[in-house]
Amino acid sequence: MNNKFDALKDDDSGDHDQNEENSTQKDGEKEKTERDKNQSSSKRKAVVPGPAEHPLQYNYTFWYSRRTPGRPTSSQSYEQNIKQIGTFASVEQFWRFYSHMVRPGDLTGHSDFHLFKEGIKPMWEDDANKGGKWIIRLRKGLASRCWENLILAMLGEQFMVGEEICGAVVSVRFQEDIISIWNKTASDQATTARIRDTLRRVLNLPPNTIMEYKTHTDSIKAWEEFHGLVNSSGR
Repeated sequence: MNNKFDALKDDDSGDHDQNEENSTQKDGEKEKTERDKNQSSSKRKAVVPGPAEHPLQYNYTFWYSRRTPGRPTSSQSYEQNIKQIGTFASVEQFWRFYSHMVRPGDLTGHSDFHLFKEGIKPMWEDDANKGGKWIIRLRKGLASRCWENLILAMLGEQFMVGEEICGAVVSVRFQEDIISIWNKTASDQATTARIRDTLRRVLNLPPNTIMEYKTHTDSIKAWEEFHGLVNSSGR
């Protein structure tokens, strides 16, 4: 990733040495104050639009995951495998990330890109993800265009469902690719229908395209039954 994105990354290299010898109590208190201030700011640097940039309604975070297919994945190992790329708050910051990212159609193996609102992990276990997702299975060669159209519609608030949208995922597989959009409330049929109709429009889907809505509860049950697991994982 280009160095200009360094300011968006978490910095865990704060000064942890709090046992320095100080010549006076006043100097010690001053250094401690500066240290605490630096540590606080280094834990989480707030991502905000830059001067003259066009702010988005929400901040979003890109994630990437890749795993060996066929290997059972626990919730813990899935969380360890998913990597945060970065967070952005404006249209310009989005394009800085996106222009440097590999397109889904050029990914190999069992790979996923996730774009979720900041603070929501792309996992069933996140409290914000109690709803479900619309799933569209694509033949190979369509993922890059559909992914771009989907995330631009999401960032541009084209779904018109308030705070319902959690994020979107593109999953690259060997025989097909899968696009999904996650929302908070599976039981709200009016909302899920509006998301479905907007998906059809922004992706320019043929009328006979199969679209499946699956609650995360059903996804977890299906995963447990398939793998014979007690704990749930992603995917």
